Order: sequence, then C-alpha cells, then structure tokens
Amino acid sequence: MDTVEEVEIPIPILSSSSSSMAKRPCPSQNPRMEVEHLLDEFLSLSDLPSLSLDLYFENLLQSMPTDSDLIDRALKMGSLLLDAAKHSSRKRASNHNSLTWPLPPDLTFKVFSMLDTQSLCYASATCSFFSKCAKDPLCYENLDLTTLVPKVNNAVVATMIQRAGKALRSLKLGVVPATACSPGFCQPLVCTVRKAIVEGSNLSWNDKRSRQGRESSILTRCCLSPLSGDGGASGALLRKLHLYNIERMDNPSLGCALSACPSLLDLEIVGIHVELRQTLMSVSASCHLIERLFFESSRTGRDDSLKAQTCSELVNNCPHLTSLSLRGFKLHDCKVRILVKGFRKLKFVDFSTSYSITGNFLRNLGGCNGGNLLEVLILRDCMHLKEVEVARLLTAIVAGDFKLLIHLDISNREGLACEADWYHRCYNSSIMPIKQVLEARPDMRLVAEYPSEGSYVETFDSDMNSDISLISQFSSHTSDGSIFMSTSESSYNSDHGSGNEEGQDAVIYGESSDEDYNLNL
Repeated sequence: MDTVEEVEIPIPILSSSSSSMAKRPCPSQNPRMEVEHLLDEFLSLSDLPSLSLDLYFENLLQSMPTDSDLIDRALKMGSLLLDAAKHSSRKRASNHNSLTWPLPPDLTFKVFSMLDTQSLCYASATCSFFSKCAKDPLCYENLDLTTLVPKVNNAVVATMIQRAGKALRSLKLGVVPATACSPGFCQPLVCTVRKAIVEGSNLSWNDKRSRQGRESSILTRCCLSPLSGDGGASGALLRKLHLYNIERMDNPSLGCALSACPSLLDLEIVGIHVELRQTLMSVSASCHLIERLFFESSRTGRDDSLKAQTCSELVNNCPHLTSLSLRGFKLHDCKVRILVKGFRKLKFVDFSTSYSITGNFLRNLGGCNGGNLLEVLILRDCMHLKEVEVARLLTAIVAGDFKLLIHLDISNREGLACEADWYHRCYNSSIMPIKQVLEARPDMRLVAEYPSEGSYVETFDSDMNSDISLISQFSSHTSDGSIFMSTSESSYNSDHGSGNEEGQDAVIYGESSDEDYNLNL
C-alpha cells in the first residue's frame, strides 16, 4: 500500500491585532470599521505562498457540504477586490496628475475647448484626469465630425451633441472627399459613400463589405434628431451647420433639424438627396438670421424644383443673407434675379456648374440695391452662360456699375454659349471688353479660363496675392479655393436642352431605405 506524503502547511502568525479576528466583535463597534479591519486582516494573507493558499482553500472546501457555493463566493470576492483596486489606482493616478498638472482648472478647460474633436477624444482617453476635463460642455462647442471615409454613426453624433448641450455652436458632419484637383477649377464637393471608402483607404469595396457585422458607421436620416431633443436645447443656439454627403438624409429629416436651429447663421449642404425648393422653404421658415447659405446639388443639373414664390419668401424672411452659393442646380434667370436683387446685403454669389443661367439676370443689376454691394461673383462652368450677356456685364463694369466687385469668374470648360445657338461655343470673344475692364478697374480680378483647344485661354489678374484671402472671407468652398473632385462631372455634358425650359418637371428625391446600407469600418 502506497504511503501518503505529508505536506507541512505553514501557518501564518498573526499579530496581536490580528488575533482579534477570532474574537466576536463588540455589537457596539462601527460596522464600517469592522469590515475595514477584516479586509485588512484578509489582505495580510497575500504574503503567504500561493501553494499554501491553495491548500487552505481546498481543506476549507472539503469541510463544506457538496452543494456549497464557496467557489462562486470566492470568485465574486476576488472580482470585487480586483475592481476596487483598479478604481483606487486610477483615482490615485488622477489625483497625482491633477496635483502635478501646471494649469488651473479654468485654463485647462480653455485649452481643451480649443482642440479639434478628434484630438479632444484622444486626450480624454489618456487618463482619468483628462477625461474629466474633456467632459466640460465648452469643449464640445465646435464639433467637427467630418471624415474621409464613413466612421461616425448616429450614436457618436448623439453622444457628442449631448455632451455639448446648450454650449453647441458649430456642427460639421458627413464624408468629405479627399481627392484633390487642379487649382483654378470649380469642382463640386459631392462624393458617394462608396467612392469615399474606396479612395479613402487601400482596401477595395468588397474588402470593406466583408467587414460587416459590427456596428454600422453609416449616418441615417435620424442623425440630426438630437438637435431637437430636450426641448431643442442643443440646437437653439447653433450658429453653423455643415452637412456633407449624408446619402440617407431626406427632406423631412433635414426640415425637422433646421426647425430646431432658429439661431443658425451659416448653413452648408453638399451631396444630400434633398430638393432645393423644400430646403429653401425650411430655411425661410426657421432660419431668419442666416447670413451664409451654401447648397451644392447631389445630381448636377437635374433639380429644377425652385419656384419664384420660394425665392420671394426666402428674400423676405432672411434679410441678413450676405453669401449665397447654389451650385449644380437648374436655375432660371428670372428666379436668380429675384434672389440677387432682393437680398440687400448680398456680397458673395456663386452659381458655379448651374444649368439654364444665361446671364440675363445681370442686366441693369449693378446699379440697384441688390447688386451694388456684390464683391464676389462666380459663374464658372455655367453651361448656358452666353457670351453676349457676359459682354454686357463687362460693359456695365466699365461704365461704373458693380463698384464694389473685386472678383469675377466667368470661366467655362466648354466655352461660352453663342447668342443664336448655345450648341455653338465661343472660345475667343471679340465683343468682351476685357482690356477696358482691367484699365477701369485695376483692383478687380477677372478670371476667364477656357478649354486648351480653344484659341482664348487666359487668366486676367491685377493682384494675384490678394484674391484668395478675399474669397475665403465669404465662402469656405469657392470656385478657386476648392480642392475637391466631382463624382458627377459626366453629367455636365448630359443636358442637351435649351437654356431656359420652364416647363420641365421638377426632380423629387425619394427616401432611401435604412436597410439598403450595411457598412462597417
């Protein structure tokens, strides 16, 4: 018969204070102190060898009934002690950081509020002290959640807006394309989600789709609903709202968001499938203080929804507008004239890549209240812009109209349209008084860039060093300042209609189903 080897188990020698564990505590003793005392005695066992603790626990377990929950209680106690130790460690580290951090709290919050949104998130993940500093609402006053590829979803937007609360002043959201283009060409900022993903990384579209299964990174039509939450507190004082290529946004959702932003001063909408008329109606109804409106169509030349009544309502309800950009829409001269002539403070106008504009709206405009304040006028790549109307504009400038105009862009990648037939393009004009304009207005920059195959390819500039700073004052994305590529350039040559077809039906963009997208990054 085999003999069992006896293992000597070292017995811990408890101090005199430790021996009190065997004593029953006095009923009048403080329960909190009793727990702290027992915990201290229990932690003193950590000096024992691990083998001894294993044997002690095994002996204790054998002395218990077979249905005892001793193991579960031990695991729970170990987990609780581990969590408590980690929490205390983080707290001590945070206290240490707060004592060694050289800046006072108010200045720390000021520094954090100056960080961009991504840097702020990185800083808050550094330590508990920074995380506490980054929770101040002022740090989220200006939220920039734009990305090159879809990374932000509705939950992220809701969390950020909730942290900002009433302090929210600026919100930028969506996918901004990263593809650069040659300077001097007006390229739309429109970009599909699929194109952004393929261009934004080395992974193919199929590779991206294979990563499905995690939380979606696609913004839906409800992404701006937090602006209306809590009685509209978050959107009440919002001054700037920029939205880029949110493909699932629709007219009702955008209208609801704008209704929660009565203090909006700067609205920029790019590549969203919403109708021009409905959007302007929402702005007219809710954003009476707006000063800058930038709207670029997601489908160049196909939105013919704008009505004269909508233009009149916008002029009457938004009298403070100083910068107006409507790019890629089908705009008729009569409606454009209502806008340009009606806004008495208008200084910046950009109708780049718009269809149906012939330039007729410019007649007798430079001396009226609506046109005499214009400083920047951009008509680049307007497909139906006529040579004769541009000549009339330049003649009016020589005659003394448009006194404040210092930047004019009449470039066209396919040349200007002739008076009789817009299919016939003009590259070398003999009726446009270019030299007279430069002599009469040496302070003005005149840009007239035409196709290389034409015989007229020039850029007239009397002050190349001052024009860029001027344009940036009024619009963050102007013709010459843009560095983005269009995904819908092919549609530029797809419209073979005449200049002003009023009878064509408006394009109404329908909703897209939430189930159509399932993308994870």
